[in-house]
Amino acid sequence: MISVEDLTVEFGIKPLFSGASFVINPRDRIALVGKNGAGKSTLLKILCGLQQPTSGIVSTPNDTTTGYLPQVMNLHDETTVREEAQKAFADMSRQQQKVERLEKQMAERTDYESADYMLLVEKYTTEHERLLMMGAESREAELERTLLGLGFDRSDFDRPTSEFSGGWRMRIELAKILLEKPDVLLLDEPTNHLDIESIQWLEQLLSQSAQSVVLVSHDRAFINNVSNRTLEISCGKIIDYKVKYDEYVTLRKERREQQLRAYENQQREIAEAQEFINRFRYQATKAIQVQQKIRQLEKMVPIEIDEVDNAAMHLKFPPCLRSGDYPIICDEVKKAYGEHLVFDNVNLTIKRGEKVAFVGKNGEGKSTLVKCIMGDIPFDGVLKVGHNVQIGYFAQNQAQLLDERLTVFETIDNVAKGDIRLRIKDILGAFMFGGEASEKKVKVLSGGERSRLAMIRLLLEPVNLLILDEPTNHLDMASKDVLKEAIRAFDGTAIIVSHDREFLDGLVTKVYEFGGGKVREHLGGIYDWLKAIPSPSPEEDVQAHNSQPTYKNKNSSSSNQASTLLEGPGEVSKATTYAARKEQQKQLSKAEKAVKDSEQKIEKMEQRLKELDSLLCDPEKACDMTLVAEYTDTKRALDNEVERWEQLAEDAEALRSQLN
Repeated sequence: MISVEDLTVEFGIKPLFSGASFVINPRDRIALVGKNGAGKSTLLKILCGLQQPTSGIVSTPNDTTTGYLPQVMNLHDETTVREEAQKAFADMSRQQQKVERLEKQMAERTDYESADYMLLVEKYTTEHERLLMMGAESREAELERTLLGLGFDRSDFDRPTSEFSGGWRMRIELAKILLEKPDVLLLDEPTNHLDIESIQWLEQLLSQSAQSVVLVSHDRAFINNVSNRTLEISCGKIIDYKVKYDEYVTLRKERREQQLRAYENQQREIAEAQEFINRFRYQATKAIQVQQKIRQLEKMVPIEIDEVDNAAMHLKFPPCLRSGDYPIICDEVKKAYGEHLVFDNVNLTIKRGEKVAFVGKNGEGKSTLVKCIMGDIPFDGVLKVGHNVQIGYFAQNQAQLLDERLTVFETIDNVAKGDIRLRIKDILGAFMFGGEASEKKVKVLSGGERSRLAMIRLLLEPVNLLILDEPTNHLDMASKDVLKEAIRAFDGTAIIVSHDREFLDGLVTKVYEFGGGKVREHLGGIYDWLKAIPSPSPEEDVQAHNSQPTYKNKNSSSSNQASTLLEGPGEVSKATTYAARKEQQKQLSKAEKAVKDSEQKIEKMEQRLKELDSLLCDPEKACDMTLVAEYTDTKRALDNEVERWEQLAEDAEALRSQLN
């Protein structure tokens, strides 16, 4: 499908890779691997035509289509989720318009026996069959199946895309690419921002698809479950392994061992030849042999050894005081914003030394419970943090708390103590801050780089309870291994919020599942939990959602829309019903957004009141009238906002009742 011949890419003196030749065949599912900066994303851009190589040829047949998902893209916010996803059907929509024009021409004609009319009928039949072959009858079901599989609810379909975070908008772009069904899918970190259920759904979809796939991912379980071939960029070359990722790891190890033996033999041969030359260089009787040895060395091609990431090192948390037997105890913990229940009746006990995982779909309350444990937000019930517990907390906003004036090295040097200070450069290298990167100022680092730096700082602090919220988002596989080994060797307690199955496997012994306002405890590792709760296949996904009473009427409206598209004017009443329901859903989306915005305001004001309370407890500031005035104004504003929120929640519930 795509043929690559003698490809070379250069950005400096040393090329990223050169002399690369390979073919992407139908149904190939290729894992593209290599260390950071090896050129993986660059190769994807070249394959889809967004970037030109220094030399070489990339041949793509004219009828072959490609779909490319980059790590970062420019997103547009003028449409709803459904409207944005429907852009994937642009060709189908044009074909449908062509069929409708032919229908109109046939309806206006009366010369039914003429040759021209028969040609028109024949053309209409051909174009209508083409429309059906494009999947017009199932496009609405396909759209719903894809959006639901990627974690959206039906109530999200008519919400503006501007209401969603960058991660959710990336899901919309991924949905569009999947719905377009290109012949070749080029995916750069597609699992970023996906939860476990969505990752599994995407795995099954790609594995069952007839399309070719080339993907870059740091999710080891994902690429192993999807791939049947591995392309590695190493030492400026692209090596093709006709096996999936796990088997590639084994073959690569064997290959490197062979290279080492060949390299050692070559070095021994070079040393012997050089010794002979030095010994007999000035003896006339050995002149011919010396010249032969010199020519032999000149013709010798140095054997290169595949690069190995130096992150294969060991880190250990510094010693800390022993905590109590039960660092965390929750008794009937509840968190709600008015009538919006996040979770209720949470009863859990985490023992000293346990490593547990918080899992579940995004938005089900994992991070909220973590904030309750940290004391950042108020809640109902009893939550006890045990005796002598010292918490080390990693969240995305931790990266924003770094001192921008310091360099990367200084940031870590300021917290490192004892012998660990001698290994700072090794540690930085393990987390992709090797060489000159360690001298960068924090202010010039990207969001991902700051997150990695914040993670390193946490690894060097003396704590006995680790709480990590999505710690692997910006780490490559080698860095994940370093972090995983450090946590496994950690003699304290760890709570890990993560969607990375491979990272959690062998690390946690208990799983807490968040969903439907409840938190359920599962003994065993992450795969024990996944086996106990099988995920629906892509084909079953729509049926599973259709079986939920909450969505009954919404499914009906979707099928009405599909019927209207395909059956024509006979379904006008259904179309009218659909339009009315669509308008109601838009109103509900707006009402729900207003409720959510109000909840966020309430949360911010509650937090500020807590801060002011703490300040006013200080005798020196107790008489500060500015603080007192701010406290009074904030309290009054909070009371008004709570009343407003109650009204907004009632309005939203009324709209929800009308739809149900």
